[in-house]
Amino acid sequence: MVRKYCSGFTLIELMIVVAIIAIIAMIAYPSYQDSVRRAKRIDAQSTMMDIASKLQKYKIARFSFEKADGGFVTLADIGATNQIPSTGTALYTIALSNQGLGTWTLTATPKSSTAQFGDGHIVINHRGERCWTKGSDKNGGTACIPSATSNWDGR
Repeated sequence: MVRKYCSGFTLIELMIVVAIIAIIAMIAYPSYQDSVRRAKRIDAQSTMMDIASKLQKYKIARFSFEKADGGFVTLADIGATNQIPSTGTALYTIALSNQGLGTWTLTATPKSSTAQFGDGHIVINHRGERCWTKGSDKNGGTACIPSATSNWDGR
């Protein structure tokens, strides 16, 4: 009598491979999500730097942030929108606050219905001072106040 041997994998071997893949995915996916969130925050910071540049150009061209009607410059006046990104699903809402005498603060607040919610406000002012504090947008929290020692990397 001749025996034939079949080569292949047993069910146990396949289940072990599936379990190993599941464990690796459980570890890798949160890191991936964090990287995507960080990339979107960096994109928002870049957009805010562009808006800050447009504000400075406006002041240079007109010698003031004040408009002819007595009001202050708005995002629409410099060709910017009040959301980031400007097209597609908005991740951040931008607010420009004019504090008079050529001073302004630009604040990006993550929208509550997006993955960016909980990532924190992003702030830049007329002096180029920036700040970001993770989670500052949760529970109705207030944005950080930029200073000469604060920055966007959370340190």
